[in-house]
Amino acid sequence: MHTLLLLGCLWLLTTPPASSIFQRPTGTPAPPHLQYLLEPLHPTVHTQRGATATLPCVLRALPHNYRVKWSKVEPASYRENVIIITNGLYHKNYGPLSPRVRLRHSHRYDASLTITDVALEDEGRYRCQLVNGLEDESVSLTLHLEGVVFPYQPSNGRYKFNYHEAKRACEQQDSRLATYQQLYKAWTEGLDWCNAGWILDGTVHYPIINSREPCGGRLLLPGVRTYGARDKQKDRFDAFCFTSALQGSVYFIRGHLNFKEAGQACRNHGAAIAKVGQLYSAWKFSQLDRCDGGWLADGSVRYPITTPRQRCGGLPDPGVRSFGFPSKEMRTYGTYCFAGK
Repeated sequence: MHTLLLLGCLWLLTTPPASSIFQRPTGTPAPPHLQYLLEPLHPTVHTQRGATATLPCVLRALPHNYRVKWSKVEPASYRENVIIITNGLYHKNYGPLSPRVRLRHSHRYDASLTITDVALEDEGRYRCQLVNGLEDESVSLTLHLEGVVFPYQPSNGRYKFNYHEAKRACEQQDSRLATYQQLYKAWTEGLDWCNAGWILDGTVHYPIINSREPCGGRLLLPGVRTYGARDKQKDRFDAFCFTSALQGSVYFIRGHLNFKEAGQACRNHGAAIAKVGQLYSAWKFSQLDRCDGGWLADGSVRYPITTPRQRCGGLPDPGVRSFGFPSKEMRTYGTYCFAGK
């Protein structure tokens, strides 16, 4: 009850003069429908996992009896989840983001949202809404994580995941299902994969750089091919996972180890056997480059190449190469370990 009373308290402030320091730069007038909120100069905020990011929302004036509500649009459900509500003096946090969000409030017109220890699931579209009776208005911003998309399938072959299984599989590999924007960006950067996979909104796609017969035919132009929305329970495909920067490091231990010995070798160093997403992250952000196949936590054997060369698979492009899922009893490979900070 006390919290509701506090949130009910409202500022009784006068509108600032036209000469306010929060005018937009010359030549970039605010859209006419925004009377109180400033249109953000940069509607996309770029960050990485583990960082602190601020989504700007600044008022040009303080109306009477107003509230500012921050919410996040969830692509899988298209619903908005409320994050924080403020009347400028008091605020209340909501939902799973609650422990990691606060208002920047660097001045009395500032309703910007700060997210600490950014997580993979924080990427997406946010809305800052001024609630002011009949004069409600809002601005939208996108939080974009720098990262890498990788296709993923289990040890028993392709097209084994329904949507929910694909989502869990990505999460188990220190990643999450990619968004369409992430998959599209990965395609522009060279991702070429002939197997269709789930993405976060429940649709199914596959990215093609080199048109070829088994992948829709040679006559189709390169692009992100789509199967559209599919039945999340019944239909089965691979997964496209997304991961971002690590808070830790991945390193290789040489040896002729079976899977069990590989895990123990990492534990002997105070680390854990690396997950697929962690290896991709180390390849992307730390330029990890090794020609040695190593065990990973899912039982697969892979190795990361940033400088392609003939004796390391012979492929012309950088990437994480895979030997698939060999017998866990095989003593042929080393292991990749992950040590957190």
